[in-house]
Amino acid sequence: MINDTDLKHLRRCVQLAKEALEVGDEPFGSILVSADGEVLAEDHNHVSGGDHTQHPEFALARWAANNLPKEERAKATVYTSGEHCPMCAAAHGWVGLGRIVYASSSKQLVQWLSELGVPASRVRNLPIQDVIRDTVVDGPVPELAEEVRELHRQFHTKKH
Repeated sequence: MINDTDLKHLRRCVQLAKEALEVGDEPFGSILVSADGEVLAEDHNHVSGGDHTQHPEFALARWAANNLPKEERAKATVYTSGEHCPMCAAAHGWVGLGRIVYASSSKQLVQWLSELGVPASRVRNLPIQDVIRDTVVDGPVPELAEEVRELHRQFHTKKH
């Protein structure tokens, strides 16, 4: 169930995705929030340099592993503009993070990119629950998903 606090954090993720787009990166943004509501870390995509493992969700998982005890990781929430890819979902699971909340789904992204004529990725888009288990996952959020869709449209129409 998405609440007002979730929406506030998801809006920040969309803002981070816009910031990524502004520096020439794919528009994805994510934040890590503690059980008591403190924003612990945030990041956006950094794949424009050629390293396509530089996703914000992966960076947050690594940050959590290095900075939070296991118990705090399990209670933390990752908010993100787009549903985790399989690599990021696995990192989330290995590190033992808690809930995931996303604005737009992988299924939506695949559809949007197809409509834009973008070739399919070599990595399959899988729902988070197909990669990790025992994690509460909420999303997509329709009103924010449309904003994310527009960011992807801008990114991919600029590239061509």
